[in-house]
Amino acid sequence: MAVRLTIPDLGDFSDVEVIEVIASPGDVVAVEDPLITLETDKATMDVPAEQAGTIVSIDVSVGDRVSMGDALVTIEPAAGDATTGDATEAIEASEATPATPETPAPEAVAAPHPEGEADHRAELVVIGAGPGGYTAAFRAADLGMDVVLVERWPVLGGVCLNVGCIPSKALLHAAKVIDDAAAMAAHGVEFGTPKIDAEKLRGWKNEVVGKLTGGLSAMAKQRKVRVVEASAKFESPHRLRLDNDETIDFEKCIIAAGSEPIMLPGLPDDPRVVDSTGALELAPLPRRLLVVGGGIIGLEMACVYSALGVDVSVVELMDQLMPGTDKDLLRPFTKVVKDRYDAIMLNTRVTGMRATTPGIEVSFEGKDAPAIGVYDRVLVAVGRRASGDKLDADKAGVNVDERGIIQVDKQMRTNVPHIFAIGDLAGGPMLAHKATHEAKVAAEVAHGEKSFFDARTIPSVAYTDPEVAWVGLTETEAKAQGIAYEKAQFPWAASGRALALGRSEGFTKLLFDPKTERVLGGAIVGPNAGDLVAEIGLAIEMGADAADLSLTIHPHPTLSETIAFSAEAFEGTLTDLYIPKKKKR
Repeated sequence: MAVRLTIPDLGDFSDVEVIEVIASPGDVVAVEDPLITLETDKATMDVPAEQAGTIVSIDVSVGDRVSMGDALVTIEPAAGDATTGDATEAIEASEATPATPETPAPEAVAAPHPEGEADHRAELVVIGAGPGGYTAAFRAADLGMDVVLVERWPVLGGVCLNVGCIPSKALLHAAKVIDDAAAMAAHGVEFGTPKIDAEKLRGWKNEVVGKLTGGLSAMAKQRKVRVVEASAKFESPHRLRLDNDETIDFEKCIIAAGSEPIMLPGLPDDPRVVDSTGALELAPLPRRLLVVGGGIIGLEMACVYSALGVDVSVVELMDQLMPGTDKDLLRPFTKVVKDRYDAIMLNTRVTGMRATTPGIEVSFEGKDAPAIGVYDRVLVAVGRRASGDKLDADKAGVNVDERGIIQVDKQMRTNVPHIFAIGDLAGGPMLAHKATHEAKVAAEVAHGEKSFFDARTIPSVAYTDPEVAWVGLTETEAKAQGIAYEKAQFPWAASGRALALGRSEGFTKLLFDPKTERVLGGAIVGPNAGDLVAEIGLAIEMGADAADLSLTIHPHPTLSETIAFSAEAFEGTLTDLYIPKKKKR
């Protein structure tokens, strides 16, 4: 008897367009062979066969819009093969009337578990659904593992997608548009003072976030990853206790619980004192904002608020912004922002805060700082702390240090072999792109693959204006470790593309091994530096030398060719700028 297959659960999507029909009547297909391709506003997806056999008829065409339960194909099962899957319906092969969605069966009531049996069981459980967590869960599911993903918030994506990387970059884009428009006034194109609707801007930011997080939920369903909304703690090496009092037994576990903002002690309990999450809410916009902490997170939000017309001051305990970054990278950045901000207070300590009716009264201690300042809002951005010690990991035998860091090997294993840790709480830079690569390694090792995290370098980017990006060895590290290097640098004042953009303050620099001439590191300051620095990272990973970069033809005029120009400067072949030769070829 023929079987009609219907459109399966598409997650959060419905009324999705068919852009390709892959199968044809008469084709013999196996389970999971693609039948059609759908396109949502986020991605394309293939709909696979849930039944092996011979295609009798195709019930959709290119351009049709389909939802869960709509007729897909009619198939004659292979001899002796029973129907499988939830989206199948037995019919007579000659039946011509379209199928209707099946009435869902009543939900089964689970029998009570015997004493000691868990509420859920999984081959692999992943704690945390940020970039590391959902990547690990999806990769493991793609490898065929039975996966449960535990997330304490009602949406997937973690800090990065919900209250970190993505929303901040949306607001930084808005800030860049405002600043670019204002800069054009000096060149004869004047737009006037922008009108800021903070509520509408926040709504757009939230819409960007919603598109990404909604896509994650759909992909979890497509991969049959079971998502459990709860906070989890270990009860034993193979059991988690959830805050809803349910339990999960697992064979293997990946911890991806991330990190949390550090808040200074003694802060007033006042809504005008916020962390980075609160700063993203915008409305109402303050008149005066103090950013406590001159690191990347604080400076990115300072750029946003400054562009939106807020008077911004930044206070930093160390002697430079972005502590640890090569100081030459900060000079172009500081030159741009010093005229935009009310004050940049370095070598300055915040000694107290007090909530008053006019605002948050902040006292300072520093050579050039005022004794007291009053601000409508204070953003505390002094760093983040790993969450490894919030999971009762000791009950599973997992070692966690006093900073909340869980030590792992190159396969992302903790000291307990069946438990892995990735992302912020696994040590190293707290960056989403590091977490996603670690996640794939952990998932693959959990599945039994021989996979290792062996990255030579991890890029860092401050999405400020101008952007500051670096990868590989820095000059600060080279000097501290006594590593020999040679530097070549190309100023963007000699870049035609940078001049045409009105952004000539930046530069590109490369560090080379004096003996092998291989690329050791590099940095870029200027618009789109975060996009450009990937080429330098690839050069380091591939062991490329100066000639590999200089002899690669880059498009002109672009900012990317400044990387090739820097390599030419090292080799002594640069003609776009006169630099006395230090060596012969």
